[in-house]
Amino acid sequence: MSAGCCTRNSVFAPTKPTLSWKFTLPTKTLPPLRKTTKRSAVFATFISSSKPTVLVAEKLGEAGLDLLKKFANVDCSYNLSPEELCSKISLCDALIVRSGTQVSREVFESSGGRLKVVGRAGVGIDNVDLPAATEHGCLVVNAPTANTIAAAEHGIALLTAMARNIAQADASIKSGKWQRSKYVGVSLVGKTIAVMGFGKVGSEVARRAKGLGMDVIAHDPYAPADRARAVGVELVSFDEAISTADFISLHMPLTPATSKIFNDESFSRMKKGARIVNVARGGVIDEEALLRALDSGIVAQAALDVFTEEPPAKDNKLILHENVTVTPHLGASTSEAQEGVAIEIAEAVVGALKGELASTAVNAPMISAEVLSELATFVSLAEKLGRLAVQLVAGGSGVKSVKVTYASARGPDDIDTRLLRAMIIKGVIEHISSVFVNLVNADFIAKQRGLNMIEERITLDGSPENPLEYIQVQIANVESKFASAISDFGEIRVEGRVKDGKPHLTKVGSFGVDVSLEGSIILCRQVDQPGIIGKVGSILGDENVNVNFMSVGRIATQKQAVMTIGVDEEPSKEVLKKIGDIAAVEEFVFLKL
Repeated sequence: MSAGCCTRNSVFAPTKPTLSWKFTLPTKTLPPLRKTTKRSAVFATFISSSKPTVLVAEKLGEAGLDLLKKFANVDCSYNLSPEELCSKISLCDALIVRSGTQVSREVFESSGGRLKVVGRAGVGIDNVDLPAATEHGCLVVNAPTANTIAAAEHGIALLTAMARNIAQADASIKSGKWQRSKYVGVSLVGKTIAVMGFGKVGSEVARRAKGLGMDVIAHDPYAPADRARAVGVELVSFDEAISTADFISLHMPLTPATSKIFNDESFSRMKKGARIVNVARGGVIDEEALLRALDSGIVAQAALDVFTEEPPAKDNKLILHENVTVTPHLGASTSEAQEGVAIEIAEAVVGALKGELASTAVNAPMISAEVLSELATFVSLAEKLGRLAVQLVAGGSGVKSVKVTYASARGPDDIDTRLLRAMIIKGVIEHISSVFVNLVNADFIAKQRGLNMIEERITLDGSPENPLEYIQVQIANVESKFASAISDFGEIRVEGRVKDGKPHLTKVGSFGVDVSLEGSIILCRQVDQPGIIGKVGSILGDENVNVNFMSVGRIATQKQAVMTIGVDEEPSKEVLKKIGDIAAVEEFVFLKL
């Protein structure tokens, strides 16, 4: 991307030791902001002039489809085999699934980089390969709120149906029997229920259980204690929850840590006669272990809406067990929830394709809308500083570490710099590779390429009204194609500020400059003498290269100076050679933004 350079009397300063690194991430371009009180993740994707294509692989409510059709070409293809999905996905910008479609690594690899968004119409995302999505820069969004109440209501329905043997009594009387004594149930009032997973659904179940007069405890290693206390629920350890509860209601995601977490060992620690409800994920229960616990009487009853394999085999002994109540994954199956999920996931997918805020992103860091608004003018500055710095690296010098310094009148903990750091990563990496870097994959790409980063915050005197005074980017342990970009400490250094809402380059190496970061830049180190600016300007003017900005920073009068020239067009190699041939010009470099 750099068109050319020429150096006289090249001097390379000594390098510094390798820098250590702590890292996270953020995006491609800053999306338009909309007012919100929620925390939102930033995601931007490429929007072509033609309509994007959205593949809907499982049934979606009409309201959601109508929203999608206003923005995109919609392909509703249900019951696709894995091979058929991989075949179609290279023609699609977004994919919407429910729980029945496996979005595997092969799907992302088959997309050829076109797939930008996967929408999961529901809460769980265990059928989507998140690491593969992240590696391929594909955002994954879900619809976590629309079916919350429906799932909670179904959990309570199964709880009460199990306690009073509703399903078994119904089947009995329909078969012509009248067995009142056989189906004596248990009361819920005064019993302890352990809610395992205190997220959206779990907390709603807890509220309803308290309304039934139950004592509610909960286990969730990630739930804040104050949120549980607000509902009147005590957070306890896993062991305490399962050993003291009369009823256990499962609302945890399926992860490697929770897979078959309810197994022979867990059941052995339960109160004898415990009852279990699962409207979360089938895989969190070892179904063979549950069958043994039911047969031994450790578990008195179970009510299951989800299973390890769906649909389960017809001869599944757990399903056929007399003390097990089952439903075919109906947690979100109310007409209201289905419509709500369809609208929620359609809005999330369309918003992500437009580059708008995605509050339901599951593989991207969360950055508040307030932070986005405040840092909006610094986003372009950060990316361009990264792009400039890496172009100053001489060929053959591998970039292994980047140091970013943020100067502000605010305290170090008052600035969320994740977005800016990601933009610098984007600027650095996209120049030296063909990979596309965005909010989703910046972290992975940086680590994969061994790019070590360290952040430093400098507190300045002054008003904290502005979030940042300047951003400085340094690349250590490299040689530079423009020796003057090497600072007194031996690393390539560029520094910039936002002026009048636009990014400006304000320092190169030890030289102060002032040029708007628009178009492209020519840096010249020269002997400070009259006429040089005129000569360079004439050369560019004769070739119809428009100069939009020019500044000169010097060490002292008639000593060395660095001239920074902003140009709208890319000069030809012949024009650049003419600039290099000026006797007073010691070195120069063209940098493309």
